[in-house]
Amino acid sequence: MDTAKIDQFVAQKWDDEIVPQLVEYIRIPNKSPMFDKDWVAHGYMEDAVKLMESWARAQPIPGMQLEVVRLEGRTPLIFIEIPASGPETGADTVLLYGHLDKQPEMTGWDEGLGPWQPVIKDDKLYGRGGADDGYAIFGSLAAIQALQQQDVPHARCVVLIEACEESGSYDLPAYVDHLAERIGKPSLVVCLDSGCGNYDQLWCTTSLRGMAGGNFTVKVLSEGVHSGDASGIVPSSFRIIRELLSRLEDETTGKIKAEGLFVDIPQERLDQAAKVAGVLGNEVYDKFPFLPGMQPMADDLSELVLNRTWRPALSVTGANGLPPLESAGNVLRPQTSVKLSLRLPPTLDGKRGGEILKELLLRDPPYGAQVELDLEKASSGWNAPALSPWLSNAIEAASQAAFGKPAMYMGEGGTIPFMGMLGEKFPGAQFMITGVLGPHSNAHGPNEFLHIPMGKKVTACVAKVIADHHAASVRGETTGVAAVAGGDQHGEHGCC
Repeated sequence: MDTAKIDQFVAQKWDDEIVPQLVEYIRIPNKSPMFDKDWVAHGYMEDAVKLMESWARAQPIPGMQLEVVRLEGRTPLIFIEIPASGPETGADTVLLYGHLDKQPEMTGWDEGLGPWQPVIKDDKLYGRGGADDGYAIFGSLAAIQALQQQDVPHARCVVLIEACEESGSYDLPAYVDHLAERIGKPSLVVCLDSGCGNYDQLWCTTSLRGMAGGNFTVKVLSEGVHSGDASGIVPSSFRIIRELLSRLEDETTGKIKAEGLFVDIPQERLDQAAKVAGVLGNEVYDKFPFLPGMQPMADDLSELVLNRTWRPALSVTGANGLPPLESAGNVLRPQTSVKLSLRLPPTLDGKRGGEILKELLLRDPPYGAQVELDLEKASSGWNAPALSPWLSNAIEAASQAAFGKPAMYMGEGGTIPFMGMLGEKFPGAQFMITGVLGPHSNAHGPNEFLHIPMGKKVTACVAKVIADHHAASVRGETTGVAAVAGGDQHGEHGCC
């Protein structure tokens, strides 16, 4: 295999076809069903499917079969099957995953930019969904074509492109069950929907945090009363909520107090965090738009990496019961509500995390106040299985060939349902979780962009790993696993 020719083919494919296709894809306001209840009537989902389907069908890949699968009442799914380029690997399969739905618009885009307005500037393609995750189908097929162009053998490949990942992938288990026989027994799952610490080397995601959260309400009165008359007699609902949250979080350090929400961090993850800190340096925190004078929560960079990947953390992301400042009078309010987002370590059971949260906040409320916790989310995270030697070597070689630097491994702080779900559906398979969402790419937010050179290099890396997978399969070092029926532990909420 001539890696230079792989790189050249992929780069040309991106320039000639993939970037123009992504420009058109960005123009489609195909919001995920959670954010567009009338998605069927609006037709944007269908537009996105047709764009990807038309391009894929035009690709000169021998024996490729493509079907848009439609289960009643569910979002569509693009299913592509590509036969092995040689007989040696039998039924061994590589499963490649991506999605075509998008997050909503979000405010705050810079002048001249917008969610549905593709703009290419300084090797970046701005607009919603290019990096998250429109490029996946194009990159997957380009990687396979790059091998076929040189007659480099590969195992059977299956590509799944779902349409509700940003809503929690709630349709994915049904489709995997429906297509289980056609999917076969993948020994390698490649997911192109994750992040990277920089644009200088290949990054693989090793873990994701779980999440417990919802709306927490404290009620003290049936109606608002004059604050001068009642203060000192009626306890403030805001103060009570503050007191109750202090049971969970140390307000001076931000550390979670509940020991049951912590797990033992595997030594391998500790070592990887130290390497990430060494490579990224201050970029661990500099990537965030800190105001002048602000500092991160710790000085030790390794500790910051572990804080965002393996330790519980609380965020208050919304509030009700508080009038706008311009209309706030001297009134003691009857209630205060806050939305809680509690991130959980990857190996902690999400339901257990939710139970601990409820027990802490609802037990013995001060002054007999009425307290409620509407637990909207209680989802487990994910910790990737240990890499087989062949895959570890393949990823390292791919990164060195494409970037001239070693591959890096890092957990992500978010909660991305499909990763845990695929781990649940294909236990025993090897996983390569990678992506192009690096510093300042701002997925889900304003000024979201796809770093085009990174897209090219990640595609080339995937091609090289697929080639090494074939070699490992021939040597008998891979083990395919059929899909496990069911699986809903991870898919009850959106990508967050």
